[in-house]
Amino acid sequence: MHRTETSLPGVFLLEPKIWRDDRGYLFEAYHQAAFEKLGIAAEFVQDNVSFSVKGVLRGLHYQVQQPQAKLLRCVRGKVFDVVADIRRGSPTFGQWFGCELSEENNLQLFIPIGCAHGFYTLSDDAEVYYKCSDFYYPKGQRTIAWNDPDLAIEWPLLNSEPIMSEKDRAGKPLAQAGPDDLLAFEV
Repeated sequence: MHRTETSLPGVFLLEPKIWRDDRGYLFEAYHQAAFEKLGIAAEFVQDNVSFSVKGVLRGLHYQVQQPQAKLLRCVRGKVFDVVADIRRGSPTFGQWFGCELSEENNLQLFIPIGCAHGFYTLSDDAEVYYKCSDFYYPKGQRTIAWNDPDLAIEWPLLNSEPIMSEKDRAGKPLAQAGPDDLLAFEV
């Protein structure tokens, strides 16, 4: 596994070593000891799978109670994945990182606690598989507006309006987050 730093501290792109032959391929998507050697010591307790059709935008989500680190990859299709740093005290607070994850590139994205996450489906459909370091807690979930002008995320939209849930459409700009909506974090 090869770890690549991103523009946000603690957010990593991970490229697995792939063994290929005429039958196909094999790679280790997660190996606790190998991840710890890469500086990723999150203990994962829940796995989720998300299926989306073309043009769906999910996020930007995070939890203030039972906050979650996440390890994710796109196992089918292609998505544009975004992480926004919302850790109070972080030198990159209010900045974002985006990348394409696909079944072809097999890249994984590690997102530490204190970052918001979302993705946009670029292919006809996509399946995203992710591990979480704590359990989903609906009362603690918050949503930042996908089109927050201060974040100014450059989504590669295929249509003028993405397909979204009502909850995600109701997301608030980061500037409207109260002190209890953000996690203090030293990076």
